[in-house]
Amino acid sequence: MTLPMGRAMREVFGETVTALADTDPRVVMLDGDLGTSTRAEIFQRAHPERFLQMGIAEQNMLGVAAGMAASGFMPFISTFVAFAVVRPLDQIRVLIAQPKLNVKIIGSYAGLFVGAAGKTHQIVDDIAIMRAMPNMVTISPADDLETAQAIRWAAAYDGPVYIRLVRDVTQRLFDDAYAFDVAKAVVVRQGTDVTLVSTGAQTPRVVDAAEILAQAGISCHVLHVPTLKPLDVAGIVAAANKTGLVVTVEEHSIIGGLGGAVAETLGEHSPTAMKRIGLQDTFGESASNAELLDRFGLSSNRVAEQVTAFLAQRARR
Repeated sequence: MTLPMGRAMREVFGETVTALADTDPRVVMLDGDLGTSTRAEIFQRAHPERFLQMGIAEQNMLGVAAGMAASGFMPFISTFVAFAVVRPLDQIRVLIAQPKLNVKIIGSYAGLFVGAAGKTHQIVDDIAIMRAMPNMVTISPADDLETAQAIRWAAAYDGPVYIRLVRDVTQRLFDDAYAFDVAKAVVVRQGTDVTLVSTGAQTPRVVDAAEILAQAGISCHVLHVPTLKPLDVAGIVAAANKTGLVVTVEEHSIIGGLGGAVAETLGEHSPTAMKRIGLQDTFGESASNAELLDRFGLSSNRVAEQVTAFLAQRARR
């Protein structure tokens, strides 16, 4: 059965940081002229004196955030991933990550679902960039509930954090009993034939794919990895050993992202036959969400097809 829909991560972002600011005077919001899109405007309405409109000058915005963090504030960065990670990368590396400053980089509009804005805004290598950066915690929540908890965790952590959010309403993976743990991957479905490992808003689609596969007699063990760094090595190894076959699925390049992280982990700790599903060393394209998921093999049906083909290939050996 298809998972139900939750709320947009960007709405939860605006509300959660606003609520944090209600009780923590250190919290400030720096926006790159996209507050309506990212919902930083929720914070602006509640705390106008702590909302800094930095304009379309993202390198400067990250530099200002570093200075504010060094002065005792807790800056939250609000803009698209294209402008939160790629454009100001040098400032992030030198001014924030190296001195391990308390800046929270919230990258909205991640992945493929900005097709209407053009592929220039589609960033599918941000996880590879940020997880490779020393001192940078890297999180990709699956739904609105996990987003809120991840943001609250980031506020309690003293150091730089990158949280990757998608634009549109996502499927609801968790319920109110869920408790986010930055150091733990989460088993969301038990199975015996193949282990599917995913992250971010792709995980609910993988759960739907597992249901499709179950109807064909294939039992999938599904692991959600919300934190790309620090990575839950023990959890990934245990999930791989459960079935002896692994397929990673991500709305990101397979190079350096979740697939790369899992391959590195298993290669070092428990060599396992695996396949990586995601963008195959290519840029995105401009199209509707459904068309993009189908084009890059990330819809539930396309994931199920590729897992079936992988299992058939392994059976022939």
